[in-house]
Amino acid sequence: MKKLICSRDIDALVKQGQKVLYVDPDDTLITPSARDAASEQGVEIREGQPEPVCAEPAKCEAPAAAPAPAPAPAPAPAAAAAPAGNASGDKIYELLKALIQTGKLGDLLQSAGADVPYISEGDSIVKLVHSDTAKWEYLDTGNPANKVYYNELIGADDGSDVNAGFMTVENCSFPWDLEIQEIYYVVEGTMTVEHEGKVYTGNAGDCFFFQRGGHVTFGSPNYCKVFYATH
Repeated sequence: MKKLICSRDIDALVKQGQKVLYVDPDDTLITPSARDAASEQGVEIREGQPEPVCAEPAKCEAPAAAPAPAPAPAPAPAAAAAPAGNASGDKIYELLKALIQTGKLGDLLQSAGADVPYISEGDSIVKLVHSDTAKWEYLDTGNPANKVYYNELIGADDGSDVNAGFMTVENCSFPWDLEIQEIYYVVEGTMTVEHEGKVYTGNAGDCFFFQRGGHVTFGSPNYCKVFYATH
């Protein structure tokens, strides 16, 4: 598990009178708040290990020249230990909670190489999905030029008969077969639906309902984000 550096670790480093933090880039995650704290307090973040320092500076000085035989070599200098983070379980919990609330945890996990569809919390009855953490998937509409994406938040894995999530459409249109009942609530922008030559336009706050068995064309003249539920 990678070591997590947060703003409190920067504060602790400053209290120790140190202005340089050495990190292993392959084994360390630095939060944005920690980088901000380092910048504000003049702490430099360096990759690698600190240079060795001498435990007894007087013994590390070069010996004075003398006609006598050369003195024995000075003792090898002791290496200074790099400051370690002090992130307890409570600190990690508070950090994760803050990242969830600000919608940044998904980006952090994905940047660390974790393949997570979204972040959720709950129990056997309640499931709360934080949509800002959801991973967007490309929707194949048959036209590679179309910019249509979705993220499904609720589905069979939850023991649900209903599938639900978000979809975005950007300046394109595409055919859609209604094999089940579907509901689309327009969250942002403008969504168009064409059926039998008639075009229906939905704006933010509007809601579409579709019976199974039909054939329509979805689209947007600019951009739209919709919440969908199918059954």
